[in-house]
Amino acid sequence: MSAYAASVKPAPFVTPDTPRAKFAFQLYAAVGISVFLLMMVAGVIMRAGQGAWLGIPPNYFYEVLTLHGAGMVGTAGLAGAAVMWYFLRRYVELSNGAFLAMMGLSLVGVVLILLSIGLGGFAGAWTFLYPLPGHGMGLWGTGAAATFMIGYLAIGVGFLVFYADCALAIIRRYGSLARGLGLDQLISGKVDPAHPAAVVASTMAVIVNVLGILGGAIVLVMTLVALYEPGIAMDPLLMKNLIYFFGHVFINVTIYMAVIGVYEIIPRYTGRPWKVNRAFLGSWAAVVLLVLSVYPHHLLMDYAMPRWAAAMGQIVSYLSGIPVILVTAWGALVNLHRSGAKWDTPLRLVVLGVFGWAAGVIPAIVDATIRVNLVMHNTLWVPGHFHFYLLLGMLPMVLGTLLYACTREGRASAPLDKLVFWGYAIAGVLFCGVFLDSGVHGIARRFATYDAPWIGYAQAGAVAGTVVLVCVLFLGGRILARLPRASLAA
Repeated sequence: MSAYAASVKPAPFVTPDTPRAKFAFQLYAAVGISVFLLMMVAGVIMRAGQGAWLGIPPNYFYEVLTLHGAGMVGTAGLAGAAVMWYFLRRYVELSNGAFLAMMGLSLVGVVLILLSIGLGGFAGAWTFLYPLPGHGMGLWGTGAAATFMIGYLAIGVGFLVFYADCALAIIRRYGSLARGLGLDQLISGKVDPAHPAAVVASTMAVIVNVLGILGGAIVLVMTLVALYEPGIAMDPLLMKNLIYFFGHVFINVTIYMAVIGVYEIIPRYTGRPWKVNRAFLGSWAAVVLLVLSVYPHHLLMDYAMPRWAAAMGQIVSYLSGIPVILVTAWGALVNLHRSGAKWDTPLRLVVLGVFGWAAGVIPAIVDATIRVNLVMHNTLWVPGHFHFYLLLGMLPMVLGTLLYACTREGRASAPLDKLVFWGYAIAGVLFCGVFLDSGVHGIARRFATYDAPWIGYAQAGAVAGTVVLVCVLFLGGRILARLPRASLAA
């Protein structure tokens, strides 16, 4: 990786490389890859069940659906945070203890969630929409639902510990979160092109996800109260707003954390620093507001929502994909153009992630159009767009970062890597395309069993998903094999 080094000066504040720090990174990588693979297996199983290749009773299907959703969202959050930690520690002094505390609390939460589903039979989906958790209809009890909520709370506390540490580190280094975000430079017009893009993105993630997690904590506590005091009636519309505010913010921020890998890895291949400018700073400042206000596009079918909120959800959806994605995609293309960069697997993966992020926003915007949403929202179009984001956007960024950390010595990619990469990319597009085409043909989401005309779609999705699973298994195996040699010197 000969292009790496000369163009990027050492940062003035660097978290020391210690055995504990390396252990923390290795732990996140090992747990993240393992859980991602298990959740992908769960996804393929569900598609095979819908395709009539496996006989899965509906109650078990919805338990797997709940596990798959909660597991993927939680693991995506941890993986995104690991990418953010790996690069942010180059610029500010982070605590290894806080990073490990997030993992510890998350593992406690995972155990509780597994118990609630595996032993308690909870199958209320990762969105746990009120009042469903309190109405198990004999399939699960109050204890199982409460255990699920407490598991979420434990994970949320872990993330808050991590974000608090990041916020304090940014404030110590730059004076305030506003300065970390570059607002002072944006207002004054005197932009420092060396201001780290990683710090800007990390500051945005801290501000937005702290608010999202606090909203989630409120609704989780309200759900627990409703479970044990059913006489206290909660406002269903308020509950739904809080749930989707939390859920949308959290899953979006996973990508905003992972994209830091794009800003840091591409320059090390091209030898050209990623220069920050006013457009970049303005985009990330705007996205703070856009991510916090876009969630009403999940509630366009709720007639009780105020009309202005539905309109805002549609308008902000149109705007939210523009600032950062255009800046990131354009910046990546400019940085790569005629650079002579060596297209090793880590670079291929992070560039695929940019494509997945940029392309995945298109079906999201389509669904956020109110007239389209009335027809498409309860179809497989929606899983199509968010699988595009995660499977082809966020996950390649994470895998690219981990492979980059494990292959820093400049070793060329193995010949099989190229085949695996293209297998992953093509099968991933086909997998998501099946979801989107299913939505166009009106196939409903969340159905455990399919009528005959739908079965072929599920079978095609199961085949494509299996190819993706095999490719990620190969890449994950490569990372785990090289993980003991991983470098923390970003």
